[in-house]
Formats: sequence, structure tokens, C-alpha cells
Amino acid sequence: MEPVPRYRFNGQVADERGLAMARAPDDDDVDLGVSLETVATVVDLARSIQGKEETDADQATEDANSESALLQETPDDMSEDALRLFIGELNEDEQASLIALAWIGRGDYGSEDWEEARALAAERNESDAASYLLDMDMLGDLLAEGVASFGLSIEEVER
Repeated sequence: MEPVPRYRFNGQVADERGLAMARAPDDDDVDLGVSLETVATVVDLARSIQGKEETDADQATEDANSESALLQETPDDMSEDALRLFIGELNEDEQASLIALAWIGRGDYGSEDWEEARALAAERNESDAASYLLDMDMLGDLLAEGVASFGLSIEEVER
């Protein structure tokens, strides 16, 4: 099997498919199995949903121009159903990678355990990965922390 060519962008390494490659503590390249753009999209949508859940409807009515009111009244932004659909449309490897990144972000595994975490996530991803992920508190932050454990940042990803 021929090695997959790797490319650098914004100080990060990616293969020709655009999948993120990260440096593990032993300096070997690690294939995250999902693009940083995909992870960033899930993080943004999860944080948006979380922000809506945290707003108080009474507080939102006090000031129609407040951030809380705007979060409650924006019908065009992505809903939980849209995020479920987005995750559901990912292939099984990408879904398993998201689950493993969330586990690493939660502290269940370290970045040095990436292959083990991803294999277990793939093995357990028999039903609805979107529901499993959306049931995690602070999903967006967990994914961002998981990516950060590899020395990468989704904050630098263009959206």
C-alpha cells in the first residue's frame, strides 16, 4: 500500500483527503479520521444548541435585543435535528472519530491512546452516533479539548 501524501496548512498536517493528521507525544503522525472542518462544524453547532438551552425565556423577554433573545428567535440557525442529520450523514469512521475525540476531551483516554479509543468507538457505534454524542454535556467543548490534546486547534479552522 502506498503512503498517503501529507500536506501542511496553517502549521497543521493533512493528507490528500483533507483529513487531519496530528502529532502524538511520540511525534508519529496520527490520522484523526475526520477533517478539522467537520469537527469545527460539529463544535459550532453543538455550542449553538447548548447556548439556546442555557438561555432563560423570561430573561430573553426582558430585552428583545439581548443575546439570549436573539438565540431564542433565530429560526434559520441549525437546530438539534440538523446537527443530528449532519452527524448521521458522516461515514462510520468519521462518527467513531468524533466519539473518540469526545472521550479524549472528557479525559476517558489520552491522545496516546487514540487507536484504542477509536477502535472501541467504532466497535460500539452500532446504533445512533448522533444521539450518543448529543447526550454528552458540553459536547462542543469536549471535541475541542480532544483536538487540542493532539496539539491542534479548531479555532484556527476557516468556517
